[in-house]
Amino acid sequence: MKIGNVTLKNNVFVAPLAGISNGAFRSIVASFGAGLIYTEMVSDKGLLHHNERTQNMLEIGADEGDVSLQLFGADPRQLAEAVKIVDTKSDAVIIDLNAGCPVPKVVKSNGGAKLMTDEALLFSIVRSMVLATDKPVTVKIRMGWDQNSLNAVALAKGIEKAGAAAIAIHGRTRKAMYSGKVNLDSIKAVVEAVDIPVIGNGDIKTPEDAKQMLDYTGCAAVMIGRGVLGNPWLIKQTIDYLRTGKYDKEILLEERFAMIKVHTKKLIDLKGEKVALLEMRSHVPWYLKGLPHATVVKQAMLKMTTAVELFALLDTYYQRLKG
Repeated sequence: MKIGNVTLKNNVFVAPLAGISNGAFRSIVASFGAGLIYTEMVSDKGLLHHNERTQNMLEIGADEGDVSLQLFGADPRQLAEAVKIVDTKSDAVIIDLNAGCPVPKVVKSNGGAKLMTDEALLFSIVRSMVLATDKPVTVKIRMGWDQNSLNAVALAKGIEKAGAAAIAIHGRTRKAMYSGKVNLDSIKAVVEAVDIPVIGNGDIKTPEDAKQMLDYTGCAAVMIGRGVLGNPWLIKQTIDYLRTGKYDKEILLEERFAMIKVHTKKLIDLKGEKVALLEMRSHVPWYLKGLPHATVVKQAMLKMTTAVELFALLDTYYQRLKG
């Protein structure tokens, strides 16, 4: 799998997830073999204004595999300058432009999915980013703003002409957010319209979903987002299934609990214990999804401030499940 001058080990990618795709998360999904892992969105303004938190988001650990750093913004010159900063201060192998995020806060700043409504501006941004780096520049889009403006094919053609090395498309409109089913035909249409690799995104919850998307659309790679939350095993399962037609469906109980502790420790190393425990309030329920009485753990976590407390709770719950 090649994107520009970068060769990746496979075509199973992990999507950018706001508030999730930090170094701790990336190192975990990398350990399951992901071919490319995206950072959460990084603000061009934050980089240009030397915001410390934003600057820290450029750091890529040695155990994170191949990483694509995703920028968002709406000004060609500012994004070009941000690209130059990424070039010198980050070990990311690819730089991505988010032109598909549907979140109101991003859209109100004319970034994310709002860029799809101004094709000339989007193409200008892509050109300026491509000229600012030797690294491949890619773009993530959606089908369009809404059902009355399905312009993904026109966008893809213009993005390719502007010099992008690949395009990722989420098969929903901005208006749909994450509701309804992903539209595979929209991804297929983009694949047929351009010569650069197309990465399909949306509703991949099983290895079979990934294979169906690849087979039906002809896309070069799949990008898994929410399906990997609490389930990094999906990465390896999908890679195995695409290579051999088989995969190990069983995730042992002890594996789940061990991974929660690994994730917690990595987050503590990255952000400190207080913030890590707050963020694990989201991750733990994802890891425990489908297990009996998991809500008891979720509620008990709200009062916890240390990893020792969390691990004791998890050990008690694990023993209860084992009977």
